[in-house]
Amino acid sequence: MPEVKEITRVKDLWDDSHARKLGSDQLGLLRYRSNLLGADLRITNFGGGNTSSKMEFPDPFTGRPTRVLAVKGSGGDLGSIKDSGFALLYLDRLEQLKNLYRGEQYEDEMVSYYPLAAFGENRVPASIDTPLHAFLPFPHMDHLHPDWAIALAASANGKRKLQEFNRKFDRRIIWLPWQRPGFELALLIERAVKENPGADGILLGGHGLFTWEQTQRDCYLNSIHTIDQMGEFVLEHQASKGVLFGGLRCVALPERKTIAAQILPGLRGGASSNRRVLAHYADDADSLTFAGSKWAQELSKLGTSCPDHFVRTRVCPMFVPWNPGSEDVPVLKSRIQESLVGYRSDYKKYYGDWATSQSPTLRDSNPSVVIIPGLGLFGFGKNKKEARITTEFFVNAIHVMAGANALEDGDGNDPVPQARTPDQSKQFTQYHNYVALPRSEAFRIEYWILEDAKLQRMRPESEFSRKIALVIGGASGIGRETALLLARQGAHVVVADADAQGAEKVAAEAAQLTSAEFVVHTAVDLSNSGSLSQAAEFAILQFGGIDIVINTAAIFPVPEDAGELTEAQWSKTFLVNVTGNYVLACRTEWIFADQKLPAAMVLTSSANALVPKKGSEAYDVSKTALNHLIRELAIKLSPHVRVNGIAPATVVAGSTMFPHDRVIHSLKKYNIKFSEDESTEELRSRLADFYAQRTLTRQPILPQDCASAIVWLASDQSARTNGHIIPVDGGLTEAFLR
Repeated sequence: MPEVKEITRVKDLWDDSHARKLGSDQLGLLRYRSNLLGADLRITNFGGGNTSSKMEFPDPFTGRPTRVLAVKGSGGDLGSIKDSGFALLYLDRLEQLKNLYRGEQYEDEMVSYYPLAAFGENRVPASIDTPLHAFLPFPHMDHLHPDWAIALAASANGKRKLQEFNRKFDRRIIWLPWQRPGFELALLIERAVKENPGADGILLGGHGLFTWEQTQRDCYLNSIHTIDQMGEFVLEHQASKGVLFGGLRCVALPERKTIAAQILPGLRGGASSNRRVLAHYADDADSLTFAGSKWAQELSKLGTSCPDHFVRTRVCPMFVPWNPGSEDVPVLKSRIQESLVGYRSDYKKYYGDWATSQSPTLRDSNPSVVIIPGLGLFGFGKNKKEARITTEFFVNAIHVMAGANALEDGDGNDPVPQARTPDQSKQFTQYHNYVALPRSEAFRIEYWILEDAKLQRMRPESEFSRKIALVIGGASGIGRETALLLARQGAHVVVADADAQGAEKVAAEAAQLTSAEFVVHTAVDLSNSGSLSQAAEFAILQFGGIDIVINTAAIFPVPEDAGELTEAQWSKTFLVNVTGNYVLACRTEWIFADQKLPAAMVLTSSANALVPKKGSEAYDVSKTALNHLIRELAIKLSPHVRVNGIAPATVVAGSTMFPHDRVIHSLKKYNIKFSEDESTEELRSRLADFYAQRTLTRQPILPQDCASAIVWLASDQSARTNGHIIPVDGGLTEAFLR
C-alpha cells in the first residue's frame, strides 16, 4: 500500500476498538468498511459504488472451506448496508463464467448466471459489477465515485493529468478508457492489472475509481488516501484557476426562497405530466454558483458523465433561460412551461434515436433536475427522499464539472482519452475540458434492461406516496389521527397547528410510521391570513406544492360565568370557524391553479349544524355556515379541486374543545356520576358514552372514525364526490337531513 503521510480533505473514520470487536468476522468488517465509505457523499453517492471481500466459509455441501465473494447487492447503499445486503457467490463458479462468455454483444446474458453462483441460502441480487470484483486477485476492493476522481476521469486531458498526479504523489494508478459496467469491463480491468504489476488503483474514464488492498483496514485507508490526494491535486488547480464555469452571469437573489415558493407549484405540476412527483430545492453555494454561471446552459446540455449520476439525474438537466436582472416572476413562470415543453420533446427524440426493439418503454420525458439562474437547483422524484438524492447527485456532478474546468490547461486533446478508439472519440461531447458520455452510451445505461429489472423489484408505492397533505389542527384529536393515518398510507404530511409544540410531537409520531423526510411541522393561526399564507409557503418549500388541504381546527366558545357570549366571542367564533376556512381556500387556490393536478380539500363541520340547541349558538351557526361554504368552494375551485367535509357528532376523546373543566361542567349538566380522582381522559370517556346512547349505533365517535372519513374524501376512491358533507355521527337521528 502507498505510504500514507496525512489525510486532510476527507476524514479517517476507522475506529480500531470497534473493528477489534468484530474480530475475524470478515463480513462484519466489510459492512463496517462500507458504512464508513458511504458516510461521505464526496466519496460515493447514495446507492452508488460497491465494495467486496473474498473470504472463506464452510461449503454447505462438503463442509470444506470454500472461497466466496461477498459484494454489495444490486441497489444497496454503502452508507446503510447491513450484513444481509451483500451477495455471496462461489468464486470458482464466477471464474468459470469466462468460458461461457460469447463477447460484448452478449454480455448482459451473463447476469442470469449470477443467481446460479449464489452461495448457500443467500439470494441477494448480485450487482452488475460483480465480475469486476471477482476477476481481480486482491482480497478486498472498493469501487467508488468520488467527485475529485471523476473530475479527472471526465477531463479531456484526464489521462495526461493522471500521469501528472502519479508523478506528484508517487502513485501507480492505471487509466482505463470508458466501457459500460459489466462483464467486458471486468475482463478489461483484469487484463490491465496483469499488464501493470504493482498498480495500486484504476481510474475508469468517465466513470470512477477502483482501489484494493490485503486487509479491510488497509483497503479503506488506500481508498480515502487516494481520494484525499486527488482532492489535493484538483483543488490546487482550482485555486490557481480562480473563476469557474466562465464566471458569473447573474448573482444569487436574496429573495430566492420567496420566488422559489412562487414558481414551485407550476414547476412541479409541469414535471408531473406523466406521474406526480415531489420536489427538493437546493440553494447552497455550489448550486447557486453553477446556476448563475456563464457556462451553465452549455454544460447542462451535456449532462453528467458518471453512470451513477445520470441514472438519477437523467441524460441531462433542464436549464431555464431567465434573466433575474431584467425579467420578473410571471416571465419566469412562462419560461418554465416553455422549457418543459421543449425538454419533453427533446427527450422523446433522444429515446427515439437510440431505442431498439429490446429497449424498455419510455418511462418519463420530464426532467428530474431543473436549473434556474439566481435561484439554484430543483430536484424531482417519486418521494422527498428520492428528490433530495437526485439533487445531491447533480451537486456531485457540479463538483465534477468544476474539477474538470480547473484541470483545463489549454492543450488540445484529440482523441479524448475516454474513447477506446479514435473513431469512438468523435461520439463524445465536450465543453472546454469537461467530457460527457456519448448519447448512445447514456441511453444504454439509462434504459439498460438490467436497470429496468432493478426498478421492477422495487416495492409497490403506497396510495398517497406522491401526495402532499397540509393538515391544520394536526396537533390533537381528529387532526392528529388524520396526520397519522395519512403517514401510514405514504403521504408527505405537513402538521400545522396553533400549538406548535403539539404539532412537533405529532410530526415525530408520524415520522415513526413512515420516513422522517416525509413529515414536517409548522405553527399556524387559522384566524390570521398571513399565517395561513406562510404555512402554505412552508409546505411548498418542503415538498414542492400541496395536493390535499385538511382543516380540523375550530373553537367552541364558552360563556363566562354561565352568562351570554360576548360580541367578541361571537365574532372570534365566526372568524376561526368560517372565515378561517374561506381564507385557507383563498390562500391555497393559486397553488392548485398553478399545479393543474387533481387536488382535494376536506373541512370539518359538525352534526350541530343541523341540531339546534341552547348554549352553543355561535358554534352551531358557524358550522351551518361552513356547510354552505363547502358547497360554494366546491363550485369556486372546480375542476382541479374537490371540496368536501365531514360532520361528526360530538367527539370527546383527545379533543382540545373538551378540557377538564368543560368535561366536568357537561357531566354535571347531564347528571352523570363521576369521581374527582378520575383523569381527564376517563372523564371524557364517561361523557362520550353518554353521547353515544343518543345514536343508533350506541358507539362513541372517536377521532379515528373521523380520520378514516377524511382520508377517504382526500383519496382517489372518492374522486366522484364533491361538495358534500359526510356525517360521522353513529346515526344521530336529530341530524338526519330534512
